[in-house]
Amino acid sequence: MYTGTREENYELVKKQLEALIHDETNQVANLSNASALLNQFLDRVNWVGFYLVDTNGELVLGPFQGLPACIRIPIGRGVCGTAALKKETILVEDVFQFPGHIACDAASQSEIVIPLLRGDQLIGVLDIDSPEKNRFDQLDQQKLEEFTALLMEHI
Repeated sequence: MYTGTREENYELVKKQLEALIHDETNQVANLSNASALLNQFLDRVNWVGFYLVDTNGELVLGPFQGLPACIRIPIGRGVCGTAALKKETILVEDVFQFPGHIACDAASQSEIVIPLLRGDQLIGVLDIDSPEKNRFDQLDQQKLEEFTALLMEHI
C-alpha cells in the first residue's frame, strides 16, 4: 500500500489523517481514527494508542489499537508518564533499560511516546510500542511529531 520512501509514506499518512478528520471536531472519533490509521501504516508495532489527562491529573487510557492496556498511568511514571511530565517526546530503544518502565504488554521491546500539547497544556500522549528493540528512529520521531501536531489542530 505504501510504496514510496519512508518520508513520502509519512507524508501520505498525514494526508490521510487530514482527510479523515478535517471536518470532525469529536475528540474520541479523531483519536480513534488516528490510532487505527497509524496501526495500519506502521509495521512491526504491537500497540498504538492514546492516554489522555484525566481530571485527577493522571493519564487514562483512550482510543487505541492492540491488546488490552494499562488503564491509568501516573504523570511521571513509566515512559508515558515521563513524556507527559517533561512534555517532550521520548524514544526508548529497549524498554527494559528504561527506569520505571510499566510493562502493559510483555512483548513490547521498544517504544515512542509523543506528548499532545495545546500550547503549554498537556492533553495526553500518543504511545506506540513495538515487539522489536530499536524499532523507532529520529525520522519516526520527527514525522510522528508532525502527525500529532496536525491531529491537535482537530481535537
